[in-house]
Amino acid sequence: MRPALTAALLVGLALTQKAFVARGQPFAYTAEVSDVTVHVGERALMHVTLRPCAGCRLLGAYNNRLSRFSSFDGKVDFDRPVVEPTVEGDVLVFAVGVTPTALGRHQINGVFRIGYIDGPSTMRMVSLPLIAAVIGTE
Repeated sequence: MRPALTAALLVGLALTQKAFVARGQPFAYTAEVSDVTVHVGERALMHVTLRPCAGCRLLGAYNNRLSRFSSFDGKVDFDRPVVEPTVEGDVLVFAVGVTPTALGRHQINGVFRIGYIDGPSTMRMVSLPLIAAVIGTE
């Protein structure tokens, strides 16, 4: 099973990178996500990176997470309902396990829940959207 999973990840990942930037919101951030292309019924990992705005710091004591996953057409299964990130410096990296159940492009959604410090002492907890796609192939 491990060789099949490795092959699916190496062959099936499309590196179409998207960056979403929100300015003028309570939290300015950049989310980077690559759509995933994988054979129907095979699992793949979608990597999502979240970078805080200049002058903001992630709140280490907060339970940062990505959850509330759904697909527009219901044709994508998710490994877990909640994904916790790994922290690389001041960047959060999420690995979301996805499995398409039908051929075609399936838009998926999720919600980041992030805690951060803005300025010298202002703490905020915000919800941010995730929008990406899983593409099921033969």
